[in-house]
Amino acid sequence: MSQPSPAPIDDPALESLRDLEAALEQTVAELIDARTRALDIIDAREDGRGWREIVESERRPLLVETLSTALDRLSAVGGRFRRCEAEALHDEGLSMERIATLFGVTRQRVSALLKSPRN
Repeated sequence: MSQPSPAPIDDPALESLRDLEAALEQTVAELIDARTRALDIIDAREDGRGWREIVESERRPLLVETLSTALDRLSAVGGRFRRCEAEALHDEGLSMERIATLFGVTRQRVSALLKSPRN
């Protein structure tokens, strides 16, 4: 049985996957903290505190800001990985139709991914 060939030195999909992994690590840590903060807010509200008092006393960044930042980060890094992975699959001979099936999107979406500029 032959050994798989190593990844090429210039592999944008691998690089973007590494970026995604780092973003996921950071986001998981932030979301663990966000969950604790959400539970604290629930407790405060159930204890009868008003929303104004809760939000004005909440440490910064606010819970809603933390969530927005995490979602924005994952959207950007995840989108870059999706584009790079689509390009890598296409470069290896997969059709846009096959990539669309694998990704669960339309062929038109794959076409747009392949046409989008590299970041």
